[in-house]
Amino acid sequence: MKALEMDPVHDTHETFRSLVDAASQPGTVQTIPHEPAAHAVIATLVDHEVTFCGDDETVLTALEHESRLDEAPFETADVVLVDGPTDGRVTDAKRGTLKEPSEGATIVYAVTRVTDAPSENDCLELAVSGPGVQGTRTFGVDISSDEVAAIKEAQSTYPRGVDVYFTAADRVVSLPRAVDVALAEEVA
Repeated sequence: MKALEMDPVHDTHETFRSLVDAASQPGTVQTIPHEPAAHAVIATLVDHEVTFCGDDETVLTALEHESRLDEAPFETADVVLVDGPTDGRVTDAKRGTLKEPSEGATIVYAVTRVTDAPSENDCLELAVSGPGVQGTRTFGVDISSDEVAAIKEAQSTYPRGVDVYFTAADRVVSLPRAVDVALAEEVA
């Protein structure tokens, strides 16, 4: 997407590959070929058939310039970009239906830090288990434990639920609705 200074073919292809790797290996930190990663993720996921909710003026302008902006309220949007926590509002995002669980929203969090070495940073250490994870995998993210509890609630109706991506700088980590997430200290 040229409006975000991204190569519309190479960067979106590489971003898509990173998103697939992140979703198939939940809790692993993947690299995105563009900063900020949140912009690359939105440019890759939002097309003419996907509704969007977010306040990032750069992204809104770019999507509008590309004629890809179909805005929707938080509660009905397919893709939601949030800067930091939602203050529990993630539980209001659409979760799909039992017949069409894939209609659940994708929530993209733009945070300050995502790391695979949480003990080295001042991040909340999360533990992920479930499909795509052998045993338990940990990672760190700069988000509150209250927001993690809200994400768990939004994902508690599997197969319905929301898919989550945490992005920071050129990094992304995924929490698909099928995984279990907990504070690492609760798992130890």
